[in-house]
Amino acid sequence: MNKKKRLTNGLSLLLTVYALLSPLFSLKLEAKYTTSIKSITNQNHLQTTITGLITDTHGQPIGGVTILVEQSDKGTISKMDGTYNIRAAGNGQLIFSAIGFKTLTIPINGRKKIDVTLQEDITQLDEVVLNAGYYTVTEKERTGSISTIKAITMEQQPVGNPLAAMQGHLSGVNIIQSSGVPGGGFNVEIRGRNFIDGASDPFYLVDGVPYNAQSLGSSNVSGQILGGNISPLNALNLNDIESIEVLKDADATAIYGSRAANGVVLITTKKGKTGKTRFNAHLSTSLGRVSNFLELMNTEQYLEVRREGITNDGFGPFLEDPAFDFIWPDIKSWDNDRYTDWQKKLIGGTAYRNSAQLSVSGGSSDTQFLVSGAYNKETTVFLGDANYKKATLHSNLNHKSSNHRFKFNLSTSYTNEKNRMPRTDFTSKAYTLEPNGPELYDAEGNINWENNTWDNPLASLEETFEVTTNTLIANALVSYEIIPNLEFKSSLGFNSYRLDSYRTLPSSARNPNLGLTPQNYASLTTNGSKRNSWIVEPQLHWRKQWQELKLDFLVGTTFQEENTEQFIQKGTGFPNDELLRNLTAANTLEVLQYADSEYKYNALFGRLNLKFRDRYIVNFTGRRDGSSRFGPGKQFGNFGAVGMAWLFSEENSLQGNPLLSYGKLRGSFGTTGSDNIGDYKFLDTYNVSGFDYNGIVLLEPTGIFNPLFGWEANKKLEAALELGFFKDRILINSSWYRNRSSNQLIGIPLAATTGFSELTGNFDATVENSGFEVDIRTVNFKKKNFTWSTTFNLTIPKNKLVAFEGLETSTFANHLIIGEPLTIVKLYNALGVNPETGSYQFEDYNGDGTIGSLEDKQWVEDFGPKFYGGLGNTITFNHVTLDFFLQFKNQKAFNEIAFGATPGYRGNSSTALLDRWQQPGDMNPIQRASGGLAFGEDTGALQKSSNAAVSDASFIRLRNISINYKVPDLGNGLDLNVYVQGQNLLTLTNYKGPDPEQPSNTRLPQLRQITLGLQLGF
Repeated sequence: MNKKKRLTNGLSLLLTVYALLSPLFSLKLEAKYTTSIKSITNQNHLQTTITGLITDTHGQPIGGVTILVEQSDKGTISKMDGTYNIRAAGNGQLIFSAIGFKTLTIPINGRKKIDVTLQEDITQLDEVVLNAGYYTVTEKERTGSISTIKAITMEQQPVGNPLAAMQGHLSGVNIIQSSGVPGGGFNVEIRGRNFIDGASDPFYLVDGVPYNAQSLGSSNVSGQILGGNISPLNALNLNDIESIEVLKDADATAIYGSRAANGVVLITTKKGKTGKTRFNAHLSTSLGRVSNFLELMNTEQYLEVRREGITNDGFGPFLEDPAFDFIWPDIKSWDNDRYTDWQKKLIGGTAYRNSAQLSVSGGSSDTQFLVSGAYNKETTVFLGDANYKKATLHSNLNHKSSNHRFKFNLSTSYTNEKNRMPRTDFTSKAYTLEPNGPELYDAEGNINWENNTWDNPLASLEETFEVTTNTLIANALVSYEIIPNLEFKSSLGFNSYRLDSYRTLPSSARNPNLGLTPQNYASLTTNGSKRNSWIVEPQLHWRKQWQELKLDFLVGTTFQEENTEQFIQKGTGFPNDELLRNLTAANTLEVLQYADSEYKYNALFGRLNLKFRDRYIVNFTGRRDGSSRFGPGKQFGNFGAVGMAWLFSEENSLQGNPLLSYGKLRGSFGTTGSDNIGDYKFLDTYNVSGFDYNGIVLLEPTGIFNPLFGWEANKKLEAALELGFFKDRILINSSWYRNRSSNQLIGIPLAATTGFSELTGNFDATVENSGFEVDIRTVNFKKKNFTWSTTFNLTIPKNKLVAFEGLETSTFANHLIIGEPLTIVKLYNALGVNPETGSYQFEDYNGDGTIGSLEDKQWVEDFGPKFYGGLGNTITFNHVTLDFFLQFKNQKAFNEIAFGATPGYRGNSSTALLDRWQQPGDMNPIQRASGGLAFGEDTGALQKSSNAAVSDASFIRLRNISINYKVPDLGNGLDLNVYVQGQNLLTLTNYKGPDPEQPSNTRLPQLRQITLGLQLGF
């Protein structure tokens, strides 16, 4: 009992003690817990180093991201490989921000490693990263004038040349297609024509490799169909191009120095993307036809004015004499009731283009690849089996090391083109052949010569013209981050362009009545040309930030060499037409041209970009060029520019403004130059004459030694204002520019007694191009299932010759006037038709009583555009997207009078000539008919060179329209797009000629095209 009682008493005591001490025990536990919390809190206030990797949603690292510690002035910028490190307290927050991405705030929570994925911020400005050549810049922060067109816009157009896809889309860029024949060339002017006697072609680069756009074709071979204007840019497959940037002002172009006087065109091809291996197939077929036929006389109208003209010339009685029937077979021998619409017969066919492309791409976050192959075949609207074939192979490999310090990119493109065309463009014949002309074939199916009374146009199909080109472009870009923010990189590029063409001219292609045989007439002309160039550009790129000041420094050097060879020869007289392709069978062999030239170029370039508080930006660029095209002491030139920008919308007083979301003032000034004069112009040069003396090949002098001429200079000035409204739903970019090109390199004409046609030298002449450009982009409506956006661009250019010492006494006085544009034409001033005589009248400026001298050509017409631009709209509703683009231009051009001013001549002409003078007192605009047999002054020829032959050629053209349907919910990673595209479907113009944009009656106009295609991805 006592023992049990003692145990019970003991437990009671313990419970009593616990009850008494429990409040104290509780306080001690609470105090211990509080001490632990304070310890942790003190720990979180300690500064620790936090590291991590910043990537986008595709797994690609993002350099240049700003990382700030919230509620502090501490910050840093991520490296080019996306890594960063920053010291911050463990309980703080980090703010990650970058242009083009949504700002992200992340709590640290004591972590020492934080990897971040930033979401793209799809805004009008920050998403656009522009290629400026040696560097990239966002549209928001650029200080120069750069226009761009993306793949999504180019792929909506059924064209084979990237220049055709650019037409009308870019302000300040005027592009004219020279022919609607496949493989034809383009004329490109960026902010006008700068040089009196030089090419206006800009400087092209494809993935950083200089690309010479000068064709090695020759009119000796290609004749009328293409001339020498075979665009090398046809080699580029439009579907392989990611974007095209056009650099225009001094700030954007001066870093390219002497090669950028006429602007720079940067073409960037597509690259592989991170993700699983993906295949994409693209198939399309197009139909094309001539969009506009001229109003020509029918048989009845033609024969009426023909007979009337012969009678007016005093030869009417001979029309009834059978002995003279051979003089005018169109009236006496041919069927006067027959009518042939030669436009429909010769150029009224349907051109087909079939294209197929297959690509495969994919890769990891460190290595991406793309391989693409395409084949294209295009026919013409002409009779015959003419066609143009193009096969392309494009590849891109992009790799970076695991630590992201080493990077490598290899891009290659190879193209084989085979263009088989008739040597003669049938367009001129289609406009001028007599409407009652004979049948093309006789009863046996042979070419019909109608008793040797006409030249059958199909005889030219007996001629063979073929041009084959092979183009290779390759570039390797290697970079290595030496230390943080200091990167070494080098670009190594190679370009090979080979052109082989031939033309056969058999005796069967000419009227048998001429008595021509293979032995005395048949000929073969060949052109074998090639151009190889390489370029190496090592560079150093350094970035640094000091609180609110950011510095971006680039320095590099260029080593470039280009070698060109051209060999054109002609063989005449062959045993028979079957041996025409064998030059060794020719009776006579002559060298028409042989050239072997070498061009070497070396430069040092640099860029310094300073940005303060993300709103004040200054950009310095410079280049020192050395060219082998100048003599000793003249080989080097210095070029440079400064660009400035003020993002005034970033000022505190304007931030958050509900109306103005973006505002920037920018300006630039600098100098570029040009050495675009050809090789060896400063030396005594000789060429093979094409003749021989007793079997010895002769050389003839072609150039005089002149080591004194030097670089052309182009000083560029620009001021611009950029505005954005309603959160960038409306963006307006307006700029004024003035370019002055001086020290003009001109071929100075020499007297014939010197034995030379000209001497290349510098003239004290200045050409000024100024103008105003405006680009507007709007997001008119944006909802989940419906969006509508608009683009608009307008260019108002002005060109004038500011100064030209000794112009009045030079041969240039025939077509140049100080104070007027280079695009003027001097003409006679037409005074209408004399109502008594029925002849054209003109103003006699020099008062000598006659018309025809140059002194009487005092009327000036400017054929340069007054303004031009484009308007585009994109409307998306659910899975359907509609795009349409209107191009417009205000200009003048030669009308139908320039190609025929007198009715009654042999050969058809415009119905406008029917409104002719027929008797005294008539007040008609067209003079009396003539058969071309009258003696005396040819007033019709004068009229063709008068202001009566000029009219308004302004137009508004539906350049392209596209309807795309994306088939939804296919599953298994399948994507299918089906589309219909139209090109040149409608043109609104008062111009009566074939094409207001291409006012010529000898070249095939641009075609109207309809394309059906599909894109499949899996």
